[in-house]
Amino acid sequence: MRSLVAAVILLAAAVVDTGTASAADPIYQDPSQPVAARVADLLGRMSLDEKVGQMTQAERNAVSAADLTTFRIGSLLSGGGSAPSPNNATSWANMYDGFQRAATATPLGIPLIYGVDAVHGHNNVVGATIFPHNIGLGATRDPALVQRIGRATAEEVSGTGIDWDFAPCLCVARNDRWGRTYESFGEQPEIASSMTTLITGLQGAKLSDPGSVLATAKHYIGDGGTTGGDDQGNTQISEAELRAVHLPPFREAVARGAGSVMITYSSWNGTKTHGHKYLITDVLKNELGFSGLVVSDWNAIDQIDGQPGFTATEVRTAINAGLDMIMVPAEWRSFITLLKAEVQAGRVPMSRIDDANRRILTKKFELGLFEKPLTDRAFTPSVGSAAHRQIAREAVRKSQVLLKNQNGVLPLPKTASKVFVAGKSADNIGYQSGGWTLTWQGGSGPTQPGTTVLQGIRSAVSASTTVTYNRNGTGIDGSYQAAIAVVGETPYAEGAGDRTGGMGLDSEDLATLATLRASGVPVVVVLVSGRPLDIAAQLSGWHALVAAWLPGTEGNGVADVLFGDYRPTGALPFSWMQSASQQPINAGDGKTPLFAYGFGDRFPATQNAYALIGASYYDEQRGTQVERCTDSGCGQNVGYLTPGDYVAYADVDFGATPPTSVVTRLASGSTAGGTLQYRLDSPTGPLVATVPAASTGGWQAWTSRTATASGATGVHRLYLVATGGTGGDLANVNWFQFAR
Repeated sequence: MRSLVAAVILLAAAVVDTGTASAADPIYQDPSQPVAARVADLLGRMSLDEKVGQMTQAERNAVSAADLTTFRIGSLLSGGGSAPSPNNATSWANMYDGFQRAATATPLGIPLIYGVDAVHGHNNVVGATIFPHNIGLGATRDPALVQRIGRATAEEVSGTGIDWDFAPCLCVARNDRWGRTYESFGEQPEIASSMTTLITGLQGAKLSDPGSVLATAKHYIGDGGTTGGDDQGNTQISEAELRAVHLPPFREAVARGAGSVMITYSSWNGTKTHGHKYLITDVLKNELGFSGLVVSDWNAIDQIDGQPGFTATEVRTAINAGLDMIMVPAEWRSFITLLKAEVQAGRVPMSRIDDANRRILTKKFELGLFEKPLTDRAFTPSVGSAAHRQIAREAVRKSQVLLKNQNGVLPLPKTASKVFVAGKSADNIGYQSGGWTLTWQGGSGPTQPGTTVLQGIRSAVSASTTVTYNRNGTGIDGSYQAAIAVVGETPYAEGAGDRTGGMGLDSEDLATLATLRASGVPVVVVLVSGRPLDIAAQLSGWHALVAAWLPGTEGNGVADVLFGDYRPTGALPFSWMQSASQQPINAGDGKTPLFAYGFGDRFPATQNAYALIGASYYDEQRGTQVERCTDSGCGQNVGYLTPGDYVAYADVDFGATPPTSVVTRLASGSTAGGTLQYRLDSPTGPLVATVPAASTGGWQAWTSRTATASGATGVHRLYLVATGGTGGDLANVNWFQFAR
């Protein structure tokens, strides 16, 4: 290909990067002319071959540079995992420029438009920033953040030359069995509608601005409503429901100026949408006023008649229904031949061909491709930049949904002496990124540069904290402050991701969790998944549950919430089933969920001093350790406090009236003697109470001691400090509770 590209460079020079036009140039080559005038002028100069070529989109691996020039092909795409070698931003830019030079080496010099599925960042490119999938962004309820993600994605896409993004997916997923649920912002249309800010981020103030790319609202319409959650299935609902649930996000996308719309594979009441003139022309183009280009999905016109191999009838039906560009990755020659014959036979009117070309060419002019068809290399260094990764980390932490937090186990203390981490997804960027990451179905392992959840945990804790990782939980004992289990689904994309049977955790995850629970250590479950899972039967055995969705490359955003640098703010974008048998389950359908749509727990602003506070739920410590109590139901205790050791508890609220006493549950086998002191705001702060740390007869011989308390009102950091004695261990503490 490269030798041919070199041969056509001189011919292409007349139409590449000129930026200006002389008085003798055609109107379409004059950037000072209105876009409509330029389109009309160019359209009048085009042959049928050129017009049909503009309506053709081929896969990069199925064409040569000579094909682009000879057949006047208007568009290329990279399918999932289709990339140049080596796969890096510069290679992509070089590939794009080579194709673009070939496309413009024609008498009319019409540039191509190149599309990719950059659905959570520029996910086909090694080194790109991978943002959370849409389900996580829906949990943020933050349209402004999503707009910034759109802008960051557009810059990375632009830096590789690409000018068209097949995003955002505005599907409203109504059955979690669907393998594309994670591509949905949520089960209600208002979430997807609000997140159309991604379009604004991708396209910028105007398409010709540097770093702007064409956005695609997909998949029109009803793909999230198929019976049984069947991918590419049949959406069997009334028109009223179609309009109420599935149309609003597209209406909002059109209002925001989305440049393109992609049609869904699925059917509406038995009719494939790719051949549905009412939905495409009457509703989308006429009723909603969509003036951009309508593109098919991958080989989707071949499904119109339900038989393999697309036919002249399918081509005619799709174009007459209102499709403007057809994605025919490998069979583009056949498509060109069939469409041309249909036009010549009068079965596809030339007015329809001209309308399609007018829409396509308008976007190419608006993008500035005629003046600057080659990669804007100023954006190439932005691919995977630190600034974009910071946005992704922010998105990850805002997407975390806290579903359970028994006894306030979260946030975990950064100063814990020991934390155990387990689970197959804890140290696997491929798993935490999900499908549509480098390959269509996603992968396992270090598929992209970034930070795993485990690495995020290691960087969050203090230098003195030991973090032990074992995938299956082997090696855990009762001496750990907590066990963090990062479990859930392995990657998948459409089709392969449909779950027609059970929707629970796999056998490996269940075995890992059983091992952790047997240790007696509080279990914190971080669920990495593309949808709610059937976990009700296991939930009672977990102290905390966080839905992390598919966070992408910045796993440190998960640790930001686990260790309290940021409080959880996420809210469920889907109703969480009590069991898979409830599917489909959606707000307002009368079914009782395990967790309701919109639910998201929060860390309490304060702790109640007059409620029982577990000693092991500290957030700061010096010199202490935890161990498993031997008493039945005792849980964990802070063990072997030595004079000078302390534990601290944030935001303990004593109210307006000071306490009069405190009960401390402790055990001691010490002969040293000493005291446990409660102090405010620092280890040497105002003294509230003093408890004798005399022997109880053994380190697990528990007794409750009551001491006088006074002088504490309002909210304080409370310190429990070991003091006195002769330097030996003084006591273990299980819990304490103030009274007044």
